[in-house]
Amino acid sequence: MASTMSNTFMFCAAIMLSLVPSGSGNAEGDALIVQKDSLTDPTNVLSSWDPSLVNPCTWFHVTCNPQNQITRIDLGRSNLVGHLVPALRMLQSLESMSILGNRIDGNIPAEFGDLTNLRSLDLSENSISGIIPPTLGKLKSLFFLRLNNNRLTGPIPAEIATMTSLSLLDLSNNNLCGPVPPGLERIAVRNLVNNPRLGRPC
Repeated sequence: MASTMSNTFMFCAAIMLSLVPSGSGNAEGDALIVQKDSLTDPTNVLSSWDPSLVNPCTWFHVTCNPQNQITRIDLGRSNLVGHLVPALRMLQSLESMSILGNRIDGNIPAEFGDLTNLRSLDLSENSISGIIPPTLGKLKSLFFLRLNNNRLTGPIPAEIATMTSLSLLDLSNNNLCGPVPPGLERIAVRNLVNNPRLGRPC
């Protein structure tokens, strides 16, 4: 009788476990796992990013506020290879993201414009290509933007010049073209050099 009850319990437990989602159960953690899965990590910098751990605030290179919302990601010079993912838009409390000095390619997701609490974004010294998304102009709290030393093309979006909090901008060493948007002179532009087509029609 006891054996039958034990078998029944184990069967029911197995069914319940099969119904548990395979992700972390945390939308922000799930977004970081999507990002991790898009990367090659030869030095295991992201080894603590474990989807079985519900709270991503325990992961290395991630900082959270007292409400357990992710506010900072610091993956600078981590030998990461891969691309950025739109899923990072789920990090609605994110204030700072640094992924400088890796081998990130692909485009800057337009969805980064939804990170309206972002104050600092550093994607410099990678191999990011494509255009600067005009949606970044929605980041009205952003004061630090470094996109230098990438492979960006196309014009500087006029929306960048409307970012009233932006005080440091570095777009040097890309392949940008077209005019510098009016109003950009009010920003402390760190550098625009080595964009040989800047000022010329795209």
